[in-house]
Amino acid sequence: MIGNMGRRVRGDAMPGGKNVAIDAARTGRQERTVRRAFLLALLALTLGLFRLPAFAAAPVTVLTIDDAIGPASADYVVRGIARAARDRSQLVILKMDTPGGLDTSMRSIIKAILASPVPVASFVAPSGARAASAGTYILYASHIAAMAPGTNLGAATPVQLGAPMQPAPDGKNDERDKKSGKPASPDDATTSPMTHKQVNDAAAYIRGLAQLRGRNTEWAERAVRQAVSLPADEALQMHVVDLVAADVPALMARLDGKRIQVAGTDRLLQTRDAPVIDLAPDWRSKFLSTITNPGIALLLMTIGIYGLLFEFMSPGFGVPGVVGAICLLLALYALQLLPVNYAGLALILLGLSFMVAEAFLPSFGIIGLGGVAAFVAGALMLIDTELPGFGIPLALIAAVAVLSALVIGAIVGIALKTRRRALVGGPSDLIGAIAEVVDDTPDDAWARLHGETWHVVSKTPLHRKQKVRVIARKGLALEVVPVGNHVQGEQAC
Repeated sequence: MIGNMGRRVRGDAMPGGKNVAIDAARTGRQERTVRRAFLLALLALTLGLFRLPAFAAAPVTVLTIDDAIGPASADYVVRGIARAARDRSQLVILKMDTPGGLDTSMRSIIKAILASPVPVASFVAPSGARAASAGTYILYASHIAAMAPGTNLGAATPVQLGAPMQPAPDGKNDERDKKSGKPASPDDATTSPMTHKQVNDAAAYIRGLAQLRGRNTEWAERAVRQAVSLPADEALQMHVVDLVAADVPALMARLDGKRIQVAGTDRLLQTRDAPVIDLAPDWRSKFLSTITNPGIALLLMTIGIYGLLFEFMSPGFGVPGVVGAICLLLALYALQLLPVNYAGLALILLGLSFMVAEAFLPSFGIIGLGGVAAFVAGALMLIDTELPGFGIPLALIAAVAVLSALVIGAIVGIALKTRRRALVGGPSDLIGAIAEVVDDTPDDAWARLHGETWHVVSKTPLHRKQKVRVIARKGLALEVVPVGNHVQGEQAC
């Protein structure tokens, strides 16, 4: 019986053991499936995180120059490139429409481009724009040079450094030797040695930029020596620029997938759908652009000197002196940033000094008119450059000169009227005048006459606010009598 029970027990236990084993195997397979799914999901998430930066396009910063290149535009571009590096932009697009500019400002921009950790694409746009003179140098210095249809570049001769080169009789820009018919040597005696030196320096500078970027060096040198220009299509054919695009979105689409060498490393541009940061000039750039306008600088200097003049003529008012000092300091700051002819500046200061002296010296307009003439001559030669955008308008010079002449005429008219008037003041003007007693102490009386307080003496007692008439002056005291007594005395006589 025991054996049968043992067999029954084992018989009953075997099916249950098999079920438990099957359930354990299923549970193990499910756990392994869940673990594999979790690992696959974790792997996919990890790969996605690693691939995310490759698909998230960095922004593109757009800077705009639409005037002559000067201290304000140089400050704007330099700070804009630094801002783009801080914002981790993948590209800076420098839109240009400029007739040229100052050499120092141009070189500041080029230095910032060459040292930039972010590639810079100079883009001559919109249609009808130009990158003349300094703009051509900046275009050659950029990592990418692009133009819009209907634009042009060139004419890079440094005209502000010397006289422009004269065209040859055959209409070409290069002078030719009469005997050989070959282009004239840079050492030709038709131009000064200083001009040759400066033109050669500019030619070497742009040739070095062309070699750095792999662009047309021959045409770059001709743009400096012969002042030649090119439209967009011809510039592309001659490998002066890299591409032609209609606008900024078209340019970004053309640059997508392009590799750029920046600071010794390759950069892959992903610009097709990249966000655009349009970095407009801030208040600092606008303020600097305003005060470095030669006409504004001239006005600030004139207002500054006239403000100080009025303050010296009427001390204590304050407003003319404060405004004049601020305007004069701003003018001096602006002028030290501009290419100033110091002879012209000296003439302007001399002219303004003569006009100021006219208010104090009895020259009846001679000194003042000489000052106007010196001011006009100095204003005409103040800015030492022929670049467009940096001259002083003749209308502004004429307006300031006419206004100064009118002020001088008014001063002379006032002086003549004053000369014809009867003498006011002195002992003769005091005798017979009516005064008012302001202090009636028994031994010491005082009266107000013509806005002044005088010590008065009288044979009769005086009272406060009493009207008295001056009959004599004795040193610093006035002898007076009450108005009623004086009148009665005259009637009795």
